[in-house]
Amino acid sequence: MLRPWVKPLVLLIALLPLAGWIWGIAADRLGPNPAEALLRGTGLWTLRLLIVTLAITPLRLWTKLPALARWRRMLGLTAFGYALLHFLSYAWLDMGFDAAAIVRDLDKRPFALVGFAAFVGLLPLALTSFNRAIRALGAARWQALHQLVWPVIGLGLLHFLWMRAAKHRYDEVSVYAAIVVVLIAARLAKGSTVAWFKARRRP
Repeated sequence: MLRPWVKPLVLLIALLPLAGWIWGIAADRLGPNPAEALLRGTGLWTLRLLIVTLAITPLRLWTKLPALARWRRMLGLTAFGYALLHFLSYAWLDMGFDAAAIVRDLDKRPFALVGFAAFVGLLPLALTSFNRAIRALGAARWQALHQLVWPVIGLGLLHFLWMRAAKHRYDEVSVYAAIVVVLIAARLAKGSTVAWFKARRRP
């Protein structure tokens, strides 16, 4: 059984990058290009926390700690918070909140369009992450909607790959992609096991 203080500690750890950027801005320690540091940092932590969120279910099953399920919403919303900061950093620091410039940029740079599509995909997941939304939608529709997280993580990986491809740096992308493949395999294996047990119970 997990101690009550573990969940707040995990949230605190997840927010450490944000605290680091705030300190970096205040102390002028974000390097020669603070805007790029914020853009890259917020995007990277969005991807990392999405992967951690997706890992909660298999970890809960493997460790036999059902209390881990309570972390999924917290980590997912934290990932969305970083995604929102990533988009705002782009819209403000790169585009000066010029909507026409943003549209032109998305049309001109496919990797930016892919990242924007991932952010848009996260929006309905964040907005329906609360108990009232689950009751309003019904469990089946809510679960179906939240399957969007899988194409979102795929778009996030593609966005990251496209960005790193310019500098021929694929090592970190490969690690994250491998983890996502393992998570997909674990999910498929779980689905097959559940289907097998259901079939065995039929008369």
